[in-house]
Amino acid sequence: MAENFRVMFAGLAKDTDQAHAISQLATRLKAPTAKVAAFFENKPLFAPCEKEKALKQAKILASVGIKSNLAAVESSTGTSNSETSSQRDERIFNALDYITSSLIRIEEKLDDLEQRFPANQQQATADEDEDWQTDDILLDEELTTPIKKRSNILLFSLIAMVVILLVVLGLSFAFPDLLSV
Repeated sequence: MAENFRVMFAGLAKDTDQAHAISQLATRLKAPTAKVAAFFENKPLFAPCEKEKALKQAKILASVGIKSNLAAVESSTGTSNSETSSQRDERIFNALDYITSSLIRIEEKLDDLEQRFPANQQQATADEDEDWQTDDILLDEELTTPIKKRSNILLFSLIAMVVILLVVLGLSFAFPDLLSV
């Protein structure tokens, strides 16, 4: 496995101002000045990488007047992968165990509910469930329902009332002296 290195701040070259070095490095790397300023406080500016790439990063820093050191970074990915996979497997088994126990509890509750129901109601609901499948679809029948016949007494009385009022109105126009009191 290749060893990774990180470029760390070691100091400034002679006749180099820190603010000037920060601004030059920020423009050269196209990085925010706050991140470059944090590099001077021993915070990482670059991600860990191979030795060749780390040396190129050190040359860039040296061109701006910053002295740097390469620090070896331990790669513990091999052991952590096996640990994380075993932890992941354990979590999966715990989740499966929880799901199985939940299903068992649900099944027990359903059994209790079935025992509480009387047998007659269970058969009635089973019969109703089967009946809907045997019912014919009612598309053969007419979709319009016939109008129920009502008694015509009310209609005839209204028509008679209107005719009487029209006769009285006609008489009042024809003979105005007849109805005046």
